Amino acid sequence: MKALWRGYLNASLILRVSIALVLGVIVGLVGGQTAADWLAPFGDLLLRLLKFLIVPIVLFTLMVGINQGERGSLGRTGRKLLAYYVVTSALAIIVGLAVATLFEPGSGMTLDQNARIDVPENPGFVHVLLSIVPDNIVSAFAEVNLLGIIFTAIVFGIALLMLRSSERQGELGERLYRVIEALNEVTLRVMGGVLQYVPIGVFAIVAGTVGRQGLNTILSLGDMVAVLYIALAVQLVIYAVLMGLFGVRLGSFFREARTPMATAFATQSSSGTLPLTLDAARRLQLPRSIYGVSLPLGATINMDGAAIRIAISAVFAANVIGAPLDLTSMLEIVVIGTLTSIGTAGVPGAGIVMIATVFTQVGLPIETVALLTSIDALVGMGCTALNVTGDLVGTAIISRSEGRSAGRAGEAAVDSAA
Repeated sequence: MKALWRGYLNASLILRVSIALVLGVIVGLVGGQTAADWLAPFGDLLLRLLKFLIVPIVLFTLMVGINQGERGSLGRTGRKLLAYYVVTSALAIIVGLAVATLFEPGSGMTLDQNARIDVPENPGFVHVLLSIVPDNIVSAFAEVNLLGIIFTAIVFGIALLMLRSSERQGELGERLYRVIEALNEVTLRVMGGVLQYVPIGVFAIVAGTVGRQGLNTILSLGDMVAVLYIALAVQLVIYAVLMGLFGVRLGSFFREARTPMATAFATQSSSGTLPLTLDAARRLQLPRSIYGVSLPLGATINMDGAAIRIAISAVFAANVIGAPLDLTSMLEIVVIGTLTSIGTAGVPGAGIVMIATVFTQVGLPIETVALLTSIDALVGMGCTALNVTGDLVGTAIISRSEGRSAGRAGEAAVDSAA
């Protein structure tokens, strides 16, 4: 048993996660709902461990990152991030519309007139902007309001930077900075331990998901799932082209990004995968001052995978009712979908909210959303993985635009958890 445990620890994390994904699919197909019920606690434990790390790792990483950069760089980075989010979200919707129009998912299906689905209310873009400033710091941390935590970390990080620059209280600021830096290192040590459990949790989550969905559900709407994953693959190619244009080394990038991508695929949670995404950025030797902002913010509002889902769902719904989308409707979906994918950040059931909002605007029946709920988990897995990938891609590109190296993982960044 000791030799087996040592072999497990010595194997690379991505190898363990890959094996866990394959075994999870097999066990889920064979064991069905029984396997899902038995393994559920192990998957829940992984999600709890990852969420347990979100607050300290975001808070300390961002505060340390701000104090390692220049005062003027934060605003410049923010403008670049916003531009990246808008452009890639629009591109994702265009890709989704193009691929779905080519393969025509939903053609030949009929709409169940009795199908109904409860759609959460869309709070709107203004609400999302206001939620950036928490009215209570304690509640923001307790509710894991990422936008509120980011705002708090930025405000106190900038205040600490100014304190360190003060002639009178500079020494006090340095002492406080060293404490925060030490807390950040302690958090990374804890994360190193959590990483050892990731493959076990991924196996349990995938087996549970496949066991609950079943083969019949997968096959019944298989064309929709297949078209979506083709579109996700096309978006990955676009990411690769963008990174190539900015000089990011693709081999190094995907070697470090594949672990958070696989974990996001299994957990269907961008925020839950955030500790692993931050760890990947650290291994890629990207500057903390950039990834400390871009990754937590991206996990909340950057949803390229969800944007593709909106586009393909719209074409699917149009084909089901026998009314293919015209060019005007497609352009409307691009504009509304881009804004909606950002404006529903952090809302429970955000995928349903986004799709329902777009359907209402372009006149598609909400009842078609009920057809898509049966494959929600399968669709969500791929979309979440692309969301996380897009966050890392944007971080790497912006790092290169700032004159920092990206995609060069040095020997110092490789430890026993890799």
